[in-house]
Amino acid sequence: MEYRKLGPTGLTTSALGFGCFDYTRPNREQWGEEYIGHMSSMVNRAIDSGITCFHTAPHYASGDSEIMLGRALGARRKDVVVVTMCGLGFEGSQVGRPGGRDGRREAILPLVERSLRRLQTDYIDVLQVHAPDVHTPFEETMDAMDTAVREGKVRAIGVSNFTLEQLKECEAARRVEVVQYDYNMLDRRRELDVFPYCRERGIGVMIWGTMGFGMLSGTWKADTRFGGDDYRDRGGSPDWEAGILEHNRRERYVRLVEDLKPIAENRGKSMAQLAIRWALASGAVDSALVGSLTVAELEENLGFLGWALSGEDMRRIDEVFERHGVDAYPNRELNP
Repeated sequence: MEYRKLGPTGLTTSALGFGCFDYTRPNREQWGEEYIGHMSSMVNRAIDSGITCFHTAPHYASGDSEIMLGRALGARRKDVVVVTMCGLGFEGSQVGRPGGRDGRREAILPLVERSLRRLQTDYIDVLQVHAPDVHTPFEETMDAMDTAVREGKVRAIGVSNFTLEQLKECEAARRVEVVQYDYNMLDRRRELDVFPYCRERGIGVMIWGTMGFGMLSGTWKADTRFGGDDYRDRGGSPDWEAGILEHNRRERYVRLVEDLKPIAENRGKSMAQLAIRWALASGAVDSALVGSLTVAELEENLGFLGWALSGEDMRRIDEVFERHGVDAYPNRELNP
């Protein structure tokens, strides 16, 4: 495994993080001990493989994701970095707030307590604001999180999905130690503003959406549908995924990925492994969060290890984007 320092936190994390979001998709009424046992098995398999970064959030499955991760980690909790969120939820004062966002002190501190109980732990390694609450002064939000740090309940704090200007506003109130943004080969917007700022300030960077919401796995067809209430069938949300999932763009993206596959195959790798390796080659990313629902998926994701993209590989990748007329730097506002 590759390990990287996570900004100024003093924490070291695996370059590949284990994202728990995918475990919220199945119908919760169908969950049972067998399903929870499966997640526990996957978490332990990930730790055995060298993964030390695990990401969840209260918003995922109305708190059940935190509960399952806490149960899965058990005595191995001390060996890993647990990242969870605040400021976006399903309970308490957040209900009825715009978009469920609530950065008020009176919302964040009780949520931290509930997360600790669900995770069965005395401390959270990294606590991040899930999304900006523009109706609450960021100074109040940062002060609440800092209180949790001073009380020993949180080791490091950060933000997720904030614009660069919003990030700077938070930094004016309290040092931001870790940020989290969506970033992948199809959406490189962060390279233009957030990443340079984080490098300059020494802020740790985690990314989600590494696989382009599945598009970069190389398994999609233009007419691929997932069934149920899967957000990918709804075309996504343009304010956070740059239109990757929009139905009228899928055919072009599928053709693009097909032309990227030979670059991966030339290195003896899969498309998914190429996508992860590319994201970690940016020079700004400390940990890429990727979901693994099966052992096969986990093993494939671990194939990003032991090799690097050459300058020629990067040139060929960019050529594919140019040939298909795909702009990886879409001019879209984050969280408008």
